[in-house]
Amino acid sequence: MTPRGRRLASVLAGVSVLALTAACGSSGYGGSSGSSSAGGGKTTGVTLKILIASSGDAETNALRAAGTAWGAKSGNKVQVTAAKDLNQELSQALAGGTPPDMFYVDASKFSGLQKANALAPYFDQLKNKDDFYPNLVASFTSADGKAYCAPKDFSTLGLEINTTLWAKAGLTDADIPKTWDQLETVAKKLTTGGVTGLVIGDTLDRVDLFMKGAGGTLLNKERTAFDADSPQNLTGVEFVQKLAKEGVLKFPKQVDSGWGGEALGKGKAAMTMEGNWIIGGVKNDFPKLKYTVAELPAGPKQKATLSFTQCWGVAQKGANKAAAIDFVQFLTSTDQQIAFSKAFGVMPSVKSAQDQFVAQFPTQKPFVAGAEYATGPTSLSGFDAVQKDFDSKILGLGGSSNPKAMLAALQKNATAALDAAK
Repeated sequence: MTPRGRRLASVLAGVSVLALTAACGSSGYGGSSGSSSAGGGKTTGVTLKILIASSGDAETNALRAAGTAWGAKSGNKVQVTAAKDLNQELSQALAGGTPPDMFYVDASKFSGLQKANALAPYFDQLKNKDDFYPNLVASFTSADGKAYCAPKDFSTLGLEINTTLWAKAGLTDADIPKTWDQLETVAKKLTTGGVTGLVIGDTLDRVDLFMKGAGGTLLNKERTAFDADSPQNLTGVEFVQKLAKEGVLKFPKQVDSGWGGEALGKGKAAMTMEGNWIIGGVKNDFPKLKYTVAELPAGPKQKATLSFTQCWGVAQKGANKAAAIDFVQFLTSTDQQIAFSKAFGVMPSVKSAQDQFVAQFPTQKPFVAGAEYATGPTSLSGFDAVQKDFDSKILGLGGSSNPKAMLAALQKNATAALDAAK
């Protein structure tokens, strides 16, 4: 994946829940005499400290510019720090009782931070709370139904097609696959010589697409039980195995690539499944690549894609909660979200910005369309190790890996992680 894609998948991976719990339970956790109000401190004359994992100077500078604009209206200041290692720096700050006022929270790490009492549940205080895509809000909602923090932006997965190879295979726009059967058909036509029809990442964050399309799920909505070894999930993994055994689906390592976008750019893959981070990735590395983006083909039960998102986390016992929440309100306004889109390519998390975003970035319409049915990652302390074990077997789907055994192990390991997190 590109640096942005990897960041979305790994933010906070190293945060210790035990350390968070200890920090959040201590009396020295970033409080002050001004934080006893309902909003958590003064609303003017403060300096908000924000810790982020930045995709680059464009993102950092855009947030600093937003801070300056908000500060001019509110009488506050904003100090943005782009962490060299957000995992380590945030963990240390929380454990040491000196958390930043605001910080990025990846959807996959929300549950651990929420249970550790590290996050202020401010979402219902936002005036625009009904403007966010519900599927994104769900990624930052606790098991008891409380929405905590505002999604700042998001990505979904789409189907990217190398149009040069597509035309060479005699395919037209009418052949863009809408179903799994059609995907298999065009993948076979596109697989020739040194080209593989479809190359996807060897991770649960890609294989899960097919589980969801078959009607499956991993963790139930109440986050009380896993159903990873369901017949629906087996159908999804077996379809991936079928394509792999036919030789029309491979994984990046098998085509000398680091991620799907690289395989597409090198001409090793005719199709891949990546998020809108592919736009910047291939623009920089493969400027001559001609490609188009479509929604992912629907599975036998439903359309499916995955969402990758982060929220604006506000420290539960931070000194400047009220000002931080006010800044979140500013950051998630329609105009500011569009400004971020122009600055560093992210998709707005609010529905009111959708038409304007699509008008300015029409090639990203398929990614936006996926927001209506996308599902977020499994958010559970200890799930990183569970996923790593599953991921280690994906490369073998074209050979010795057994989908039923893979899902049985996933069910066992995930249930153990869930029990440990209770």
